Amino acid sequence: MSAHPATVPPPATGASRSAWHEVPRLQVRRFAAIAKAEAPELAEEILREIRREHPHLPLVLDESGEPMALVGIRRAIEVFVQHLEHADYSTGRPTVPPGVFQDFGRGEGLNGRTLDSLQAIYRMGVRLAWRRFADIGQRVQIPPPAMYELVDAGYEYLDGLVDQSVRGYAEAAARQAGERLRLQRRLMELLLAERHRGDVADALAERAARIGWHLPDKVAVGVLLRPAREAVAPAVGQGVLLDLEGEQPRMVVPEPDAAGRQELLQRALTGWAGAIGPPVPLTDAAKSLRWAEAAVRLMERRLLPAGEVLFCTEHTEALVLLQPEELLDDLALRCLAPLAHCGPAHARRLAETLLAWLETRGGAPEVAERLGVHPQTVRYRLRQIRELWGDEIDDPDRRFELELVLRAQRLRGEIGQSGAPSRRAAASGGGARSRRPTTRPR
Repeated sequence: MSAHPATVPPPATGASRSAWHEVPRLQVRRFAAIAKAEAPELAEEILREIRREHPHLPLVLDESGEPMALVGIRRAIEVFVQHLEHADYSTGRPTVPPGVFQDFGRGEGLNGRTLDSLQAIYRMGVRLAWRRFADIGQRVQIPPPAMYELVDAGYEYLDGLVDQSVRGYAEAAARQAGERLRLQRRLMELLLAERHRGDVADALAERAARIGWHLPDKVAVGVLLRPAREAVAPAVGQGVLLDLEGEQPRMVVPEPDAAGRQELLQRALTGWAGAIGPPVPLTDAAKSLRWAEAAVRLMERRLLPAGEVLFCTEHTEALVLLQPEELLDDLALRCLAPLAHCGPAHARRLAETLLAWLETRGGAPEVAERLGVHPQTVRYRLRQIRELWGDEIDDPDRRFELELVLRAQRLRGEIGQSGAPSRRAAASGGGARSRRPTTRPR
């Protein structure tokens, strides 16, 4: 792997000539000889100043016991000077052995530091090197214009060193990110397991500590639907555990009832769809996952709004009534048997009227207002309903069963939505049901 090429004075062409190229070769060789002879001393001076300004920088020794940083600095100086002495400008520009400077960047990444400090170290090194080269240039009488070109070449040479360090830094960051994801998945697997062996608290604490995740009292588990294979990962924040590997990505939201948490999630998940389960104690995370998965299944069947991220606590009625389909279908066959001999349209109208009456517990005017029809029409339908069900319509258990199956049919779209309370109101216990008057139907 080669470094970014340094800009060394180009060959003389036409009217544009390099000041460095015009320096007599004897002076160039004298300059290079002195610079190479002083390279070890200069490297030690640079490292000494770096250690003084940046005492955190670890010194890693090579097999001979010499600091690798010192070896790298000295080698970088020698390569640069050697090229100045022997450069054939038609064959290329100096490159730096990649190992040491990639290791520098890798070490900064693994120790949690930024590249800013590393670049500051490199700039200090170039500044000290230029000071020494300027002194040598005066000794051998290199013209100032040529030395100015040398400065430009030095800083572009520095860019090559930085590029190598950035590569090492990126490798370390990728390795750390991969390890964190692996540890995070292990934590999520333990959290979302249906059954645990023994006391899970210690295992959770140990796995959470390895990724620096504070164990919350409550969590909510989300299941996501990918908008596209190449979808960008949602920026849900570091506190939220996110696993995008599966067909339906999962996430664990700590303290979901915290102020502003829901709004932050909605913004972060823009463009995604899915469901977030109800808040539960940490060790019951699997229960929240089950409700989120159930909501996603209903979304895929278009029984819950698709194309957005839903919160299960706002769709309690649908989740409770639409889950046990086989049981509800069987109950509907028994409870709604009196409608079997009515035509489909008439049976639907009677079912809608019956549900409106059960929900309002009002008289014909209240039911008519809810359905948007004339009160006399409602009175006619209510008489038919009483004829069909007889005294059973006054039995509390039968009325509960009827309302259950009719609400489920309304959620499925099998009967009309006219006057139906919002799902949010039903989930919070509000709506017409909680304000039901005690007046008997007429």
